[in-house]
Amino acid sequence: MLATMLKQGVAAVLGLSVAAPAVMPVSPPQTGRAFEDGDGVVSQAACEAVGIRLRDPRQTESIMVTGARMAMPAPASIAPPPITMPIEPTKKEDRVEFRAPPPPYVAPPAPPPPPAPMMTAHAPPVGMVMPHPVRPADTERYPDATPNPVKRVTDEPVSTFSIDVDTAAYSNVRRFISEGATPPKDAVRVEEMINYFDYGYARPTSAAEPFAITTAVAASPWSQGRQIVHIGLQGYELPAAERKPLNLTFMVDVSGSMQSPDKLGLAQQTMNLIIDKLRPEDRVAVTYYASDVGTAVGPTPGSQKLKLRCAVAALNAGGSTAGAQGMVNAYEQAEAAFGRDKVNRILMFTDGDFNVGVTDDKRIEDYVADKRGTGIYLSVYGFGRGNYQDARMQTIAQAGNGIAAYVDDLNEARRLFGPAFDRGAFPIADDVKIQVEFNPARVSEYRLIGYETRLLNEEDFSNDAVDAGEVGSGASVTALYEITPVGGPSQIPERRYDGNRPDNSLGVGGGDPDGEVGFVQVRYKLPGQPTSRLLQKVVSNAGSGPVSAQAPEATRWAMAVAAFGQRLRGDPWMSADFDNAAILNLAQGARGDDPYGERAAFVQMVRAADRLPARSRP
Repeated sequence: MLATMLKQGVAAVLGLSVAAPAVMPVSPPQTGRAFEDGDGVVSQAACEAVGIRLRDPRQTESIMVTGARMAMPAPASIAPPPITMPIEPTKKEDRVEFRAPPPPYVAPPAPPPPPAPMMTAHAPPVGMVMPHPVRPADTERYPDATPNPVKRVTDEPVSTFSIDVDTAAYSNVRRFISEGATPPKDAVRVEEMINYFDYGYARPTSAAEPFAITTAVAASPWSQGRQIVHIGLQGYELPAAERKPLNLTFMVDVSGSMQSPDKLGLAQQTMNLIIDKLRPEDRVAVTYYASDVGTAVGPTPGSQKLKLRCAVAALNAGGSTAGAQGMVNAYEQAEAAFGRDKVNRILMFTDGDFNVGVTDDKRIEDYVADKRGTGIYLSVYGFGRGNYQDARMQTIAQAGNGIAAYVDDLNEARRLFGPAFDRGAFPIADDVKIQVEFNPARVSEYRLIGYETRLLNEEDFSNDAVDAGEVGSGASVTALYEITPVGGPSQIPERRYDGNRPDNSLGVGGGDPDGEVGFVQVRYKLPGQPTSRLLQKVVSNAGSGPVSAQAPEATRWAMAVAAFGQRLRGDPWMSADFDNAAILNLAQGARGDDPYGERAAFVQMVRAADRLPARSRP
């Protein structure tokens, strides 16, 4: 009988615990790592001790009504989320006879009122605020990226573009393929797929000349008679002692559209990865925006990690999206801790959706570009699916001299803020531009693979007032051109009138015994300097014979990734018979050293893409 009563008591307690309102989840203790001063495990008590109160759904919540803030009790009609637990079959010895239910639960006396007000982060509007509107199934937006055309060297011998170290397209494409969907063509920016990988380029030895240029020429694997010119730009890796203090501002979208684990939940995990790497001399502020904006915590030393973790844990999603107003608040926080001897960055965590206040991309771009002149740069990290606004995020990041990345899972967050953290945090050069001039004695036609949204005019190259991309410590940039040698299979028809035809009197390799194919120039500014510097290198393929049948490993891998990207978006320049099987064969032979398994994962992605259905809707 005693055993039976004990079992009934346990069952009653379990029943009450399921029925009780759910409390905010608490991050599990992090084992295997010694906490620095001011760090610890996030909990209600620990956060209150540093002046931040985590949201408790049993307490009253602030809401906005016609611009005024007021307090209302949380509606009792909102039931806690359903709890799904595994159901195990009962054992005979555990069964008990039916008895009357236990007496009703009597709530304990109400706790005393909370202490003096402390900082709290945004709570989702409830009660009188209208719920977030139901969105269409797919409102994602991507910038138009029509593949670059083939150009005749005698007409346009010079190609100019801004570098791009972004990788957003690669992880976003991976997200589509992992879900069994074919990505939209404009979501596939080939240069961002190529630049996702490390190619092991030769490294520069001095910050005073922070780039080393690597070139190669190889036979095109997908177009008989044509060649690939491979250009690699490797940045200098700053020693730890040369890395300036960070002045970071987290600008977090906490609107209703972020209310899912793959959005705000994943963003919070990502921010904690950044907090892990902070040094005592670094500063971080945490700001948020939804229907209104606010600051969870102002500029805080990197030694106070617990306080920063609590500020991140206190963020909750709900309401509309006043993104432009959130920018103003974030810049104010960045300016509060600004220093010319610091790296001043705003890191924006969002799905890119703005629907309140200023929503015009051009006005936002102009505002961010103006702020770039103050020395505060802005990078954008995208999350989620269904309403991911890639076009706006690309615009903001490019205007802000920052990077754009897409975080599809925690592993990608670990990559971005693990090995790749320094590449976005510590700059080595601003306004980096590449210009390639092709030799008409060797090359009749060319096309740049990717970089459609980064093209510049020829005269922009030497104009230091024209903005271009920023490169961080240890980052690399890769560009591929497909060229047609003089006398090769032309893709541009011959012209009717003699005066409009190029002079081919030099012939293949004529007047060029050293095989100079082209001339690469790189312009860049050292951080904070107004005047650009110049690097130059010749691209050679000695003699008039065919290129080597075995290209360098780095070139073969870059060509495999480029081929996959071009096939995904249906580029018209790809041979129809160079299918995914051919891409796999090329990639498998160039995997080389793969310490993080990124190349192996790419091979699996190509295999998965072979089974993708055709897109059935726009």
